[in-house]
Amino acid sequence: MCGVVAILAPEGGASAETLERATRALWHRGPDAQRHWVAGHGRVGLGHSRLSIIDLTTGDQPIANEDGGLRVVVNGEFYGFEALREELERAGHHFRTRSDSEVVLHLYEETGTRCLHRLRGEFAFVLWDEPNRLLFAARDRFGIKPLFYARHEGRLYLASEVKALFAAGVPAGWDREMVHQFHACGLLPPDRTLFQGVRQVPPGHYLLADGGHDRLLPYWDFNYPRAEEYQAIDSEEHVERLRAALYEAVRIRLRADVPVGCYLSGGLDSCAVLGIASALASRPLHAFTLRFEQPEYDEGEIAQEMAEKAGAHFYPIPISSADLAEGFADAVWHAETPFINAHGVAKFLLSRAVRDAGYKVVLTGEGSDEVLAGYPHFRRDLVLYNTEGQDAEVAAQLLTKLNESNQVSRGILSTGGETVPMESVRGVLGFVPSFFEVWAQRARGFSEVLSPAFTAEHGSRDPSRLFLSHLDVEGQMSGREAVNQSLYLWSKSLLPNYILSILGDRMEMAHSLEGRLPLLDHKVVETIVQMPVTEKIRGITEKHVLREAARPVLTDQVYRRQKHPFLSPPAAARTDGPLFALVNDTLRSGYPADTGFFDPEGVSRLLDRLPAMDAGERTQLDAVLTSLTSFCLLGQCMHL
Repeated sequence: MCGVVAILAPEGGASAETLERATRALWHRGPDAQRHWVAGHGRVGLGHSRLSIIDLTTGDQPIANEDGGLRVVVNGEFYGFEALREELERAGHHFRTRSDSEVVLHLYEETGTRCLHRLRGEFAFVLWDEPNRLLFAARDRFGIKPLFYARHEGRLYLASEVKALFAAGVPAGWDREMVHQFHACGLLPPDRTLFQGVRQVPPGHYLLADGGHDRLLPYWDFNYPRAEEYQAIDSEEHVERLRAALYEAVRIRLRADVPVGCYLSGGLDSCAVLGIASALASRPLHAFTLRFEQPEYDEGEIAQEMAEKAGAHFYPIPISSADLAEGFADAVWHAETPFINAHGVAKFLLSRAVRDAGYKVVLTGEGSDEVLAGYPHFRRDLVLYNTEGQDAEVAAQLLTKLNESNQVSRGILSTGGETVPMESVRGVLGFVPSFFEVWAQRARGFSEVLSPAFTAEHGSRDPSRLFLSHLDVEGQMSGREAVNQSLYLWSKSLLPNYILSILGDRMEMAHSLEGRLPLLDHKVVETIVQMPVTEKIRGITEKHVLREAARPVLTDQVYRRQKHPFLSPPAAARTDGPLFALVNDTLRSGYPADTGFFDPEGVSRLLDRLPAMDAGERTQLDAVLTSLTSFCLLGQCMHL
C-alpha cells in the first residue's frame, strides 16, 4: 500500500517541487521510497510514496511501459498478478519490475479501460497515456483505497488523501453544503467530501481527463437479483460455494514478501479470516486484539480462545480512556472525517502497535457486515419488510429481542427513541431503511448545537432525497428485497466513507500498515450477492451462510455468538475520565463558534446536562459528542 499524487496541467507548469510537497504529505503511507516524474512538456506529473510489500528491490514508482508512452502510480495490491504477467509476456510485453503494480500498464495497452475488469484486489491508481494525452484514474470496486481530486486554476490534482491536495496548492476550506449534509443525515453523495472543491472517485468508477474535461464512469456494481431471478440452489450448496470463494480470497492475500499478521476480535468475521488463514499458512500467524477496560466492549477472552484454536500467537493490545484521549487528534488528522465513536482512535492505536511489532501487512475482517447483513438495522428491515407469511406477534417479539440485545450500539447501529418521519425516502424506495432512521435520530441530536443561521441557510434541503438522487435507484434497487436495497445503500455511503476509512485504510496507513480484506474480494461478494436474504439472516441471526462456511475453523462460542459491533466505550461513559475531559475542553474552546456551524450556548447546555444523565442516555449521545469533537479537532489540525 502506498500514496499516489498526480497533476494534469493543460497549459504546462506541473512541477517537481509541487509533486514533492504533495508526496511528502503522504510519507506515512509510503516511507520506503518517495519518487516523482514530470513529463518533458510539463503538462503532467506523477508522484508516489512507497510501502514495499511485493518486489522489495525493483518496484519503485512511477513505472513506465516499454517505450515510456505510459506511466502509472498505484496504491494497493493486484492479486493473482502472476498469471496476468505470464499471459502478457506471452503476448510480447516486457516487464521492468517484478511488482504486481506493473501489470496494469500492460493490461491497459492491450484492452484500454476494460483492464479494470481483469484486476482483483484493493487499489487506486493514476495512469498517464502520453500518445492519447489522456489521464486514466480508477478506484477499486468497494472503495477500500481512497482517491480524491480537485480542479484549481485550470489544473487537475489527484491524491490518496486530501491533505496532499492541500499541500499541492488546492485551497483548504469546508464545503458548507456537505457539512450540513453530514450533520443532517450522515450520508454524503458518493463523489463528494466535506472539503470545498474536493471530490472523490466513487467505488467501482474510473475518471478520464483530457485537459479541461473530466468524466466519471462506472465499471462495476452489485446488481442484486430481483426476486424472480434467484437460482434454485439449496442452502448447503450456497455454503460450499462461499467456503471455496473464501479460501481462495484468503490464500491470495497471504502472498507477500514480508510477514502477514491478522487483526482479531471476538466477532465472526475476523475469526473466520484467522481460522482460514491459519489452515492455509505454512507457519503460525500472529493475531492482534484490542482490549478495553469496560467488559461490555471487551472481546479479549473470546479472541484468545479463537487464537488458541487456530494455533496463532495471541497479542492483546490494552487500550484505556487515557490512550484514546491522547491519540484522538492524530487519528482524526489521518482520517480526514469525523468519528461517531472513538473506535477509530482504537484502530489507530492497534495499527501502531502492529507496526511496532514489525508488521507491514494484516488480514482484516472488514466488509462482511455490508454484504451479509450483519448490523442490527438490517435484521430490523427483514422483520419489518419481508412480511410474507409472517406472524405479527412473532415479528413483534423478534423486534423486542433485537432491541434488547443491541444496547451498546443504540444511536449508532440500532434505533433508540422516537422514529423520524421520512416520507420523501418512502416515496422513492417504498419503505424507509432502518439505518436511515438511526442516522435521522442522530441528526436530531445535533439540532440544539447547530447555529440557527447555518440551519436556516440549508433548511429547505432534504438531505436524504439528495443522497438518493445520486444513485441508480431504478437500475440497482427497484424490485429488490428491502434488505438488499438497504445493503446497497449502506455500501454506497457508510462502507467507503466510514468503515473502510476510519476502521480501515486511513488508520492502518497512518502507520504504514497494509490491510487486506478477503471478505471484500469481489468474487466473494459476487457469490454472496446471488444468495437469497434467508441465507444471510435466519430469524434474527445474522450472516448465517458465513457461520456455516467457516464453522470448521471457529470456536463454538464464536459460531453461536450474535454480532457484537466494534465500538469503544462512549466518550461520556465516565464524565470524570480523560476522554470526556478532551470532549469537554474541545467543545468549550472557541473553535466551534469560529466555524459558524455550531451554537456555543447550545453546545454548553448539552455538556452541562451530561453528568445528570443515565448511562443509556449518554451512550445514545455518543455519536453526537464524538462527531462534534472530531469535527472541531479536524478543522484545527487542517487549518480550516
